[in-house]
Amino acid sequence: MNLVVGIGLRAGTPYRELRDLVAEALTSVPGEVRTVVTVAGRESEPGLQRLAASLGAQLQTVPADELARQSVPTPSDQVERLAGTPSVAEAAVLAIGAELVVLKQSSANATTAIGRFLAAPGYSADERDVVHRVIAERRDVRRGFVDLPIDDEVLMRVLESAHRAPSVGLSQPWDFLLIRDEATRRKVHDLATAQRDAFAASLPPDRRQAFDGLKIEAILDTPLNIAVTCDPGRGGRHVLGRHADPRTTWFSAAIAVQNLWLAARAEGLGVGWVSFFEPAEVAAVLGLPAHIELVGYLCVGHVEEFAAAPELVRTGWAARRPLAWAVHHEQWGQRDASITDDALQAGENAVRATGRQTVRVVVGGDPATYLEQSDALVVVIDGEKPPADFGVLWRPARTAVEAVELGVEIARDLALQGVGELVVRVVEESEQADGLARGLRVGARACGVTHSSA
Repeated sequence: MNLVVGIGLRAGTPYRELRDLVAEALTSVPGEVRTVVTVAGRESEPGLQRLAASLGAQLQTVPADELARQSVPTPSDQVERLAGTPSVAEAAVLAIGAELVVLKQSSANATTAIGRFLAAPGYSADERDVVHRVIAERRDVRRGFVDLPIDDEVLMRVLESAHRAPSVGLSQPWDFLLIRDEATRRKVHDLATAQRDAFAASLPPDRRQAFDGLKIEAILDTPLNIAVTCDPGRGGRHVLGRHADPRTTWFSAAIAVQNLWLAARAEGLGVGWVSFFEPAEVAAVLGLPAHIELVGYLCVGHVEEFAAAPELVRTGWAARRPLAWAVHHEQWGQRDASITDDALQAGENAVRATGRQTVRVVVGGDPATYLEQSDALVVVIDGEKPPADFGVLWRPARTAVEAVELGVEIARDLALQGVGELVVRVVEESEQADGLARGLRVGARACGVTHSSA
């Protein structure tokens, strides 16, 4: 059993008094003490520090106002006057999510209470905040790098975090190629520039104008580039968990990239992931063996600042999809609220979308007929998956109701990508096609996107 010891104490309470008090409280409770917790401000008490060390436990603190919110069995007016909360020992146990198993016991200068964790405990509130903060503040950085070297110890801490990533069957398929040579980086930069130009040429004029202001890489702006690679065969034939879904190997390498990214943010390093190149061309520049595949190419360095929001959000290129759209219960489509009903309600007070992009959505028909038009998006709704093409959405609607929901999702997702106008043409005659067109209309109205029929 994992135990937690709550402690309330006066300043200067000796270790021996704390030790004897806790030992007496623990006599009737089997288990191992994992945590000692007290009110914030008492963590520097020598006797308390020695108690935690002797128990091999982590010392945590909880602010007095948070302790005061706990409902405890034995509150004390005197404790409230002295500590700002009716209880310290019992409230501290409850505040970190444990169940009280030994109520408050007292000595001359201290109190203790014992709790148990029904499940493995999480971090303290302060520690949780740090974890969530580094996730929220991670940025794909392409601007604002400064000319400062990266300390070797900092770099190794970042790489160690990447190397601790989980991997299928503990195969650890990644390697990290550190690239500092300017000539090599310039070759990769030239490849990225060529791909940027090709992508720009594929965009409709309104989208191309917005793209021209975006910076897509910082290959020459940082002192270090890191190529993260994947060896699909690492571990041999019988890697645990890989046999049913070989993609887990590449998933593992991608998780290593995320670990690296988060650790770098915690160390004050910016990271930008470059994806504007053909992996085989970069592999040739880097001299990668034929069996090694490139997963990520990262630009790493110190930055002037970390932006409050991602660049694509700040520039209006795209927006973040709400979590509520992405959470389903038990079966696909079982959200907390109907996405169609939500869109109908949102449409009553929708604000005109600011996006300037126009997309011509074609429902049904032969995609090849329309894909030469750069602003066309063909939606295929029958059961046969078409060849892969980013100009084609495969949405095999089983019913007219499902088709409406799919149409709502498509319109809303396009609005998040900066679309301000939808022109819809229905080629196929079916209930599903009509339903999808209706969903597009409802979704467009919900987001303030102009809608018309061709």
